[in-house]
Amino acid sequence: MKPQRKQQLATDPALAAVMERYAVSVTDDVLALIDEGDATDPIARQYLPDARELQTTPEELEDPIGDGAHMPVKGIVHRYPDRVLLKPVHVCAVYCRFCFRREQVGPGAEMLTADELAKALAYIRNTPAIWEVILTGGDPFVMSPRRLKEIMQVLNDIPHVQVIRFHTRVPAADPARVTDELVDALQSDKAVYTVIHCNHARELTDKVRAATQKLVKAGIPLLSQSVLLRGVNDDAATLEALFRALTAMKIKPYYLHHPDMAPGTGHFRLSVEEGRAITAQLHGKLSGIAVPDYVLDIPGGFGKVSLSESPVVEKEPGVYEATDFNGRTHDYISKKK
Repeated sequence: MKPQRKQQLATDPALAAVMERYAVSVTDDVLALIDEGDATDPIARQYLPDARELQTTPEELEDPIGDGAHMPVKGIVHRYPDRVLLKPVHVCAVYCRFCFRREQVGPGAEMLTADELAKALAYIRNTPAIWEVILTGGDPFVMSPRRLKEIMQVLNDIPHVQVIRFHTRVPAADPARVTDELVDALQSDKAVYTVIHCNHARELTDKVRAATQKLVKAGIPLLSQSVLLRGVNDDAATLEALFRALTAMKIKPYYLHHPDMAPGTGHFRLSVEEGRAITAQLHGKLSGIAVPDYVLDIPGGFGKVSLSESPVVEKEPGVYEATDFNGRTHDYISKKK
């Protein structure tokens, strides 16, 4: 974000307090999409600070999906038996106002040290059950192609790692970073996937399309993940437009996340009933290849469950019982009716 824009935002004491607590960064590409005349602009809502971020509720957690409970070494999250998250970097090109890792990312977090990264990769090498490695963070695509290539070379040499996945906001928010050098760094004889975070069809500009097509032409399958956000995409028509556009760009809609219980994000969250009612309207309107799975991350680190397939049952108004992948049940407190 240009310094003058940050200064402009900081003239509001409430926004200044938000910016002091949570990282704020917006690329020129994103700023160009914001309709300054629309107080409810869905692009601005995703990226620009909001005074309501200082309002928290008892249900909100600093680590809403429980990464810390499954971290055998720094930089690794091993929640599911056959796959791990590798978090080599803790900064992003942009900082989403609803981010579930907002307490962990931002300036000052930076990258793993060389020793920390070596220990994280050694954990993967020494754990034969790991079939898939998911690079996230932060955003792995803010790393230099050289650093990415070094990590890929190590993963390529680990026989039991068969799938390498990248989760990134960069192609949609800072497409100029998707250079030929970055794409070359991702090449492997193993299966490599890229999951692109995008929440609104207006984000899919010509620059974004060109960036994603570089990956497609390099033989890297693309998936998408989105978050269901009040005031951004909380109606069936907006989601339909997004998922149609992604599918036409050869990007398979993969996950639609119910908003996580991150501090100061209550103004984005819908109730489970609202989310189910909206997503139910997509079935029949959209081809099956264009419909993502609507999922909830059970707070506390118990993994994802599909809200489309109803393993989440309402016990009383606003209180649900969620069954995790191990068959254990947990209470989930949604927004009250």
